[in-house]
Amino acid sequence: MEKRKGAAAGWATQIVGALLCLAVSAIHVVDQGGVPGSKTPAYIAALYWVLEIVGVVTAVLLFAGRARLGWFLAMGVAAGPIAGYALSRGPGLPDFRSDVGNWTEPLGLVSLAVEGVLLFLSATCFLLGLRGSTRHTP
Repeated sequence: MEKRKGAAAGWATQIVGALLCLAVSAIHVVDQGGVPGSKTPAYIAALYWVLEIVGVVTAVLLFAGRARLGWFLAMGVAAGPIAGYALSRGPGLPDFRSDVGNWTEPLGLVSLAVEGVLLFLSATCFLLGLRGSTRHTP
């Protein structure tokens, strides 16, 4: 019975993680103005597309039970945009300075909240999975 509870909790957590990954992808589709979007310069648009695709792939992995790889990628799906937010609003990025100082943009704040929860969840699950895989039972 104990093992079944653990498996159910694992699946529930993976579903939440997958939904958070999809939310990150959706937020960035909205932010770029749909698909294919209108972000410039081109490297920013490409980074958005990569994030959106990896977010969907990660969600599929988590739904399919590929937890270790899914949680690893989910950390990147969360941490990448957090870093991009800080860089684009702080010092700015090459040829992309329109968001410098724009720390309170509502969609950006929603994005940070979703990414923060995803980062905490994915890092915790990934590290617990590593710890669990190094235990040896006789």
